Amino acid sequence: MWMWSSPMALLTLGPALGALPQGVNLAALEGWDIVVSPQALPSERYAAEEFQSHFAQASGYSLPIVQTTDRPDRHVFIGPSEALQASPVGFSVDEFGPEDLRIIIRDQNIAIAGGRPRGTLYGVYTFLEDYLGVRFLTPDHTHVPPVGAWRVVGPVDRFYHPPLGFRWSYYGETNQNPVFATRRRVNTVTDEARLGGKTGRSLISHSFGSQIPSAKYGQEHPEYYCEIDGQRRAQGNDWYDSEPCLTNPDVLRIVTEAVLAELQAHPERENVSVSQNDNDKYCRCAQCAAIDQREGTPMGSLLTFVNAVADEVAKVHPNVKVGTLSYWYSRKPPKTLKPRPNVQIQLCSIECCLIHPIDDPNCPKNVPFHRDMVQWGQLCDDIAIWNYNTNFSNYLLPCPNLRVIEPNIRYFVAHQAKGIFMQAAGNALGAEFSDLRNYLISSLLWDPNRSGQQVIDEFLNLHYGRAADPIRRFINLVHDHAEASGLHPNCFGRAADYAVDEAIAQAGLEAFAEALQLAETEEIRSRVEKASICAYRAAIEPLWNLPDAAALTPELAERMRPLARQFLQLCEKYGVTQFNEGMPMSEARKRIRNLLGVSDDAEL
Repeated sequence: MWMWSSPMALLTLGPALGALPQGVNLAALEGWDIVVSPQALPSERYAAEEFQSHFAQASGYSLPIVQTTDRPDRHVFIGPSEALQASPVGFSVDEFGPEDLRIIIRDQNIAIAGGRPRGTLYGVYTFLEDYLGVRFLTPDHTHVPPVGAWRVVGPVDRFYHPPLGFRWSYYGETNQNPVFATRRRVNTVTDEARLGGKTGRSLISHSFGSQIPSAKYGQEHPEYYCEIDGQRRAQGNDWYDSEPCLTNPDVLRIVTEAVLAELQAHPERENVSVSQNDNDKYCRCAQCAAIDQREGTPMGSLLTFVNAVADEVAKVHPNVKVGTLSYWYSRKPPKTLKPRPNVQIQLCSIECCLIHPIDDPNCPKNVPFHRDMVQWGQLCDDIAIWNYNTNFSNYLLPCPNLRVIEPNIRYFVAHQAKGIFMQAAGNALGAEFSDLRNYLISSLLWDPNRSGQQVIDEFLNLHYGRAADPIRRFINLVHDHAEASGLHPNCFGRAADYAVDEAIAQAGLEAFAEALQLAETEEIRSRVEKASICAYRAAIEPLWNLPDAAALTPELAERMRPLARQFLQLCEKYGVTQFNEGMPMSEARKRIRNLLGVSDDAEL
């Protein structure tokens, strides 16, 4: 057979019959313009402004933003428009999801457009990062390298569908800076239309405390609440002391009415929580216990209840999902029950080890979670993850879990998770390496195929310059030491639980002292000082562990006083707000001074 007669051969040879598409020299865009539709969404207009601003920083000149075109080339099309459709790089986004994006770079045109409302904006950030080298490192540090004299890109025709529809890197630096959160593609922080708004999928969280509060019903109807050891728990703090009786028909009616009222008030919601409070006081009455015994888990009575609510929601809101936590006592899947098609499961990893990956077959804390994750995946096609990424008892101590963030996110995505909430120091600013951690987590939530180590190195090198090497050495030491310790800590603990001892603390002090010497500028020196807080926090652990000031020896006081002074000064200088999840720095400062026997108005 003649090769030339093959249709495949003709398809392969076809482009050779005409001109091949050419790349674009990004260093030669002077005279180009940025085209947006007159009907552009606020997020698409903002996307054009973000492109304009960052490209101007890289190139030294600002491209004008226009709404019409009078030539076939030298345009940067931002967002869907008639002009884009009519151009040589035109395409439609009608079938795109809300964050899908497409980038075309060829033949003296660039097109960046995506689904609404966030796809175009995320497409611009993807272009800036992947083709201009821009890095959104922290709220106050964006790295914009010069475009140079020659930078040819393409031809490119690239489509991206983010694998996770819900992404939340839960740090104060993100939660309090919506512009930065948007640049990091965290889609859970702001409703602002200019920034694309939030995903319609909400975090599934504790809800019974507000849906059936004991303050409203407990006195007249104690039977609405959990029975433990023959007694109904109808008073106290609902969130931490009580759960509803899930086989009581009135409880089902009241919670269902509350859920329907919530959805009526918020028609934009894609899901709603019907979930346990934050305690282990699930109902042990005969009816609830019978279901739980049959299913081999307290999730039995909970899922029966959630399914019943979901059935009623489906009648009125067929496109809304009902979510519940698989958390603590309810993490184990039931034997025979299955979630309704409109039920979501938010699986929580609070018992897991922070040092080892979730799928580590030799980690005794992670093996049971892996088993539950696999079983839930067989029962439900809509699973989200609530993962824990800090030491909630000690926000400022070194925490040796940076290496497991990449494999854990990949594991969750591989097991069909549709959203991930990476809980960390969300109520704080200045937690241990919070800037690095936030950058790493948000990078991997957006693109789980990235190398975690490369992302870490990229941040360290760009943020700390020549000072990065000793900081990197200290991070590696902390992780190597923890991995060799045989420990399996979860997300609550003292320094010793994470193998952070006095030798580690001293190594940290020395590493940061070296980093300060290497810092090229005062700005970098300040970044190093902020990062060094974790080493000072580790160094004062012997003081913090004292029961009271009476236990302080003169030798320890002499050793701890300068370390505590520097620790507190740095925390104040860099705006550290929380010592741990429940303790503000003002309270920690008072305790440290009391332990050292120093009055409020005296110098340490």
